[in-house]
Amino acid sequence: MRVWPGQPYPLGATWDGEGVNFALFSESATAVELCLFNHQADGVEAHKILLRERTDQVWHCYLPDVRPGQYYGYRVHGPYDPNNGQRFNPAKLLIDPYAKAITGAIAWSNALFAYKVGGPSEDLEPDPDNSAGGVPKCVVIDPAFTWEDDKPLNVPWNRTIIYECHVKGMSRLHPDVPDSLRGTYLGLCSEPVLQYLLDLGITAVELLPMHQSVVDRHLAERGLSNYWGYNSIGFFAPDVRYAAKGLGNQVYEFKSMVKTFHSAGIEVILDVVYNHTGEGNHLGPTLSLRGIDNRTYYRLESNPRFYTDFTGTGNSLNMQHPRTIQLIMDSLRYWVTDMHVDGFRFDLAPVLARELHDVDRLSAFFDIIHQDPTLANVKLIAEPWDIGPGGYQVGNFPIRWAEWNGKYRDTVRRFWRGDPGQVPELASRLAGSSDIYEPSGRGSYASVNFITAHDGYTLYDLVSYEQKHNEANGEDNRDGHNDNISRNWGVEGETDDEAILDRRFRLMRDFIATLAFSQGVPMLSHGDEIARTQRGNNNAYAQDNEITWVDWNLDDRKRQLLAFTRKCLNLRNAHPVLRRRHFFRGEPTLKGGPKDLCWIRADGEEMADADWRNGNLHALGMLIYGEATDETDDRGRPIKGETILLILNASDSGIRFKLPKIHGLDAMWAEMIDTAHRDLHVIGTGCIEVEPFSLELLRYGENRRMADEDRPNNAG
Repeated sequence: MRVWPGQPYPLGATWDGEGVNFALFSESATAVELCLFNHQADGVEAHKILLRERTDQVWHCYLPDVRPGQYYGYRVHGPYDPNNGQRFNPAKLLIDPYAKAITGAIAWSNALFAYKVGGPSEDLEPDPDNSAGGVPKCVVIDPAFTWEDDKPLNVPWNRTIIYECHVKGMSRLHPDVPDSLRGTYLGLCSEPVLQYLLDLGITAVELLPMHQSVVDRHLAERGLSNYWGYNSIGFFAPDVRYAAKGLGNQVYEFKSMVKTFHSAGIEVILDVVYNHTGEGNHLGPTLSLRGIDNRTYYRLESNPRFYTDFTGTGNSLNMQHPRTIQLIMDSLRYWVTDMHVDGFRFDLAPVLARELHDVDRLSAFFDIIHQDPTLANVKLIAEPWDIGPGGYQVGNFPIRWAEWNGKYRDTVRRFWRGDPGQVPELASRLAGSSDIYEPSGRGSYASVNFITAHDGYTLYDLVSYEQKHNEANGEDNRDGHNDNISRNWGVEGETDDEAILDRRFRLMRDFIATLAFSQGVPMLSHGDEIARTQRGNNNAYAQDNEITWVDWNLDDRKRQLLAFTRKCLNLRNAHPVLRRRHFFRGEPTLKGGPKDLCWIRADGEEMADADWRNGNLHALGMLIYGEATDETDDRGRPIKGETILLILNASDSGIRFKLPKIHGLDAMWAEMIDTAHRDLHVIGTGCIEVEPFSLELLRYGENRRMADEDRPNNAG
């Protein structure tokens, strides 16, 4: 085996067509050995190469005789001194943090821990057993791929409709996806699923974590899995579990999926977990960063034996060290340049902003992202909370960042549950949450609106369960949230009572329509449009089975809900006033004209101060003037909109709502959506009966006949 000096950059294993350069950063190591394996399950390396070159704390070499497909890992030497934050143990094979492919799952045993498990000194005594047989191997890849003219799509925020989904869960049970592709990258972008998303009106899929991840030992021993994937171990490696042709094909198939989505006009957003890794706390396994340079990569307490934990997983990455920030930034750039993804949703994003202890809006991480030309046009979405002090940061992210709007979710749930006093905040959420996002200089795009997501109830369960039912997780139903802001509408869980089912499906239509017609960016959780259930499990992270997979067997109610969802999203796309780029001003758009937005009460008059203070008010009208559209064509000419009226009634009784007069127009109101009825009507200029717990969407036009998209057979 010929060994040449090589280069310290780029980090990782890089095939150049003639050989492979290997480079690994470690600030405190005393020696580094590159280990080459013939087979992925081998416990003993075929070659062990001592890296003699070290440049700027990067250990490197070049192997002209190595080719793509080679399995490798590292053994890193140095002091094992947990009380000083050092956890080197060369008996433990380590995964390259920059590995572009990883062979698969861990084979759990005590050998994976750097200390003697069960010993009298906990983690203070090093363990001499070789871990290589249980550690996944890194794989040298050939990055060649025929992208042709593919590139990130850059769909405008105000035209974006996000569909959060799991690669496996979406296609695992789909009857029209070939058996060999179900549950894979290629299954997700197969023609049946792709056409389904296009028909729905989706412009972006937000994929639950795709980085190679760790299945925790306690889950593996109970026969469960870390299904969601929020336990990363390889920030550059697409998860091999979703490769149809298995190991060695995950990179190619991921790229093929992205290219296929782009050809259909659908963006790919990755849910990324840079706040922690799967190595856990001080008693966790040694798999990668811990054994390479523990003090560099992890945030340690004043007693450096222990880890600072802002994530609830046992560790947090150290955003105070430039090499840790470099790891994250290199990963982001790789997924954009080499994998062509369009954006990222950052799990527990405040962790990344903690330079000292508090969340810092002006942290180095944000500064670096904002000046990076590679990331200039990608979508950046924050989950704006973590479990640390001051971790709830909704509204506090800087320019360019959108956020999951947890206040939107909670307010809309409370309103449709029938809680009193929700109308004032509901109005703010419907209008794009300017009270939250405008102070930072952002537009309505900053609010990613959602009713449900992977974490929590599905939409069907939200209207069917008042208590969580997480028994299948094996934690005695102690896990998961207890306050779900849900209502079962008469009986807990499944029922054959037609009246209860009617009410539940009406409420699901209410939620979907509210989401579609709110200002901001709507995000739909996969399967909500066909009433997917997790049987009351609100923390199904460990359930890789029928509990989480989308069931594509649809009865009449589910088919009607799907048709209704398509209609709502199509109406959003067709009416620019429903998807403005900027916040409403509450002022006339034209001199002497009506306000761009007006809040209407049941008598057709504008809401007064006393109405906003009325805690018993459960109904609201949102009148958007047609001239309020702020969208333009390619030449900057304004696109004229239609005047829209959204009426929401979350009371136990129907209301007679007087339709407002639009001065200067000889026109009439026509129903576009009625969540209580399928039959739609031209109302004229009188009153409309709004049923209990229902929503109406109307438009005002000059004696217009009902358009095709408004006809009853499309109403759901």
